[in-house]
Amino acid sequence: MTLDTVKNAEQTPDSAQPWAELGLKEDEYTRIREILGRRPTGAELAMYSVMWSEHCSYKSSKVHLKQFGEKKPSAGTAGADAMLVGIGENAGVVDVGQGYAVTFKVESHNHPSYIEPYQGAATGIGGIVRDILAMGARPVAVMDPLRFGAADHPDTRRVLPGIVAGIGGYGNCLGLPNIGGEVVFDPCYQGNPLVNALCVGVMKHEDIHLAQASGAGNKVILYGARTGGDGIGGVSVLASETFDATGPAKRPAVQVGDPFQEKLLIECTLEIFAEKLVKGIQDLGGAGLSCATSELASAGSGGMRIELDTVPLRDNTLSPEEILMSESQERMCAIVEPGKVDRFLEICEKWDVIATVIGEVTDGERLEIFWHGELVVDVPPRTVAHEGPTYQRPYARPSWQDALQADAPSASRLARPADGDALKADLLKVVGSPNQASKAWITDQYDRYVLGNTVLSSPEDSGMIRIDEETNLGVSVATDGNGRYTKLDPYTGAQLALAEAYRNVAAGGAKPLAVSDCLNFGSPEDPDVMWQFAEATRGLADACLVLGTPVTGGNVSLYNQTGETAIHPTPVVAVLGVIDDVTRRTPIGFAEPGQLIYLLGDTTDELGGSAWSQVVHDHLGGLPPKVDLERERLLGEILIAASRDGMIDAAHDLSDGGLGMALVESCLKGGVGARVVVPEGLDPFVFLFSESAGRAVVAVPRSEEVRFNDMCGARGLPVARIGVVDGESLDVQGQFSVSLAELKDAHTGVIEALLA
Repeated sequence: MTLDTVKNAEQTPDSAQPWAELGLKEDEYTRIREILGRRPTGAELAMYSVMWSEHCSYKSSKVHLKQFGEKKPSAGTAGADAMLVGIGENAGVVDVGQGYAVTFKVESHNHPSYIEPYQGAATGIGGIVRDILAMGARPVAVMDPLRFGAADHPDTRRVLPGIVAGIGGYGNCLGLPNIGGEVVFDPCYQGNPLVNALCVGVMKHEDIHLAQASGAGNKVILYGARTGGDGIGGVSVLASETFDATGPAKRPAVQVGDPFQEKLLIECTLEIFAEKLVKGIQDLGGAGLSCATSELASAGSGGMRIELDTVPLRDNTLSPEEILMSESQERMCAIVEPGKVDRFLEICEKWDVIATVIGEVTDGERLEIFWHGELVVDVPPRTVAHEGPTYQRPYARPSWQDALQADAPSASRLARPADGDALKADLLKVVGSPNQASKAWITDQYDRYVLGNTVLSSPEDSGMIRIDEETNLGVSVATDGNGRYTKLDPYTGAQLALAEAYRNVAAGGAKPLAVSDCLNFGSPEDPDVMWQFAEATRGLADACLVLGTPVTGGNVSLYNQTGETAIHPTPVVAVLGVIDDVTRRTPIGFAEPGQLIYLLGDTTDELGGSAWSQVVHDHLGGLPPKVDLERERLLGEILIAASRDGMIDAAHDLSDGGLGMALVESCLKGGVGARVVVPEGLDPFVFLFSESAGRAVVAVPRSEEVRFNDMCGARGLPVARIGVVDGESLDVQGQFSVSLAELKDAHTGVIEALLA
């Protein structure tokens, strides 16, 4: 095949090009021609197609995402003051005290994981770990918020075991503890499982690195695995299209991961950082070399020249276009001063990591890529990396939204349990439902304690890691998102996701500081979906402003739909918190008989989108629980202070399944029962199953009762003593009693049975 050089492109302006097959729209292709003043070469077309894809360019979402910057908390709030690096880099960075900085980010690997579950999920972990590494940090933990179709659907049995094995296999081989996440089943995710992956990294302030290429004459070094044909157009093109009823229209190869190569890459990179050998660094993930070279050049002070034929290959038949589009894993790109190149290469050789000088930074303003001496790319790098199309997609409130909200789960609409036996039966149904049942079959495949610094992990409210062994400084992370709530009201649903993650972090005793988000939605070409997206981002931005938790970065995953059927809008929100002394953390389990059980917050009849309505009636309608962000902040402050000062020994947030589910989980985790009384004037059904937000249940030692009540009273937080930790059953007095053995039997073995 004739090499398509820049000279050839100038001489053959009318040559037909496969822009549509590469996912570009006609007006986008026209704009590329206008930018270059000619038709693009094949290699240039490949670069623009992947970098202007929805996944890489955020072309449909960035007009809404800018709110996270416009509404960020002001100086003087803990989150704003702690922010060291924000949106725009590989990951956000937060100051957590004692000279430490923590970087964290959540991303999606949804479409590849449907095509090839094991490798799709494994490389999702690998990619997010390299994002954290590229900031200068040592990765210390991962998490995995997951969504699957109906638990009893045959395709769930196909994808779930592979996805879980991929996450566990890659993370375990890297020696990173998996400290939390979520597993949710709903028919809306049939054919569109959501595989979101989060990584946390730790460094000192002075070790922060950024993705930029500056200094003419500095060398561009590609190091890590060889480049192959796997993943060509994988994340970038595959993640920017809708599946039809039989799967994706195109089936590009899913990336193939090698966790042992990544482990070498991590240690090699950290040693390179320690010797201060790099001026800028970028991992190779979605869009591969196209992304790394264009982003480094556009963020730097000049241009860049690349000799593409020097890239180490696994497959020598690859064309320039394929090399630029390849998403082969375990690769990094560094900018190194000439005098430090030899030492850089020595360290790579020590770790058995292939490293090659493939180019240099220039004093021009162009990204030039050569293939055996022939110029095949000559572009302004910003037009590739940062100046892609921006769409103002039309959006409108769906015609069905009002009817959905009007279909409330009232007592006249859905039959409610009328006596104690019926209450017990419904509780056991919820406890044994796939979404509320034990996820031990999944989480037991992950190493939660490797490295020896895990303080809290699944099934706790949050994951917590110690980052300093002498001072016991630690960080906590929780991820949450409820697609059912967000379907009912996207604005409120996104705020509820933030509120729950914030509450989960506080329940463990950590102070929430910052947010990362993964926004999973259907096709942006559907006005209904874009309305959901616009409302959810507005809600999340408004809530982050009130709670003082800035968004540090994240990811948008669109086109999660099959044909005309979109997933529920699913914004997954991760909240990072800091705790001065991890030995003061608060677990969820009731452990000491005689301790007093308190319910914090107000309980009202709020069942819209609830676990009870889904499990017992397969119903979705009405409005989600109301959000009171000031109450969430107050509840968080109370939980943190009570944990720090030893006033509580257990704390559990109330969310899916309400108080009933929280009591069951706390009893089973601690191995001790509870006797509770329904407060006067409150319907026992509402008491157990309402999902009102801004609530938690805590266990208070008798010696601390007065102090705890005084603190809550002084701060104006409603509290009610509802029982005592005691016995071997959950006894709701005057209603029913169910033994821990029966609860455990209902709660365990559910996932295994469905997958058998």
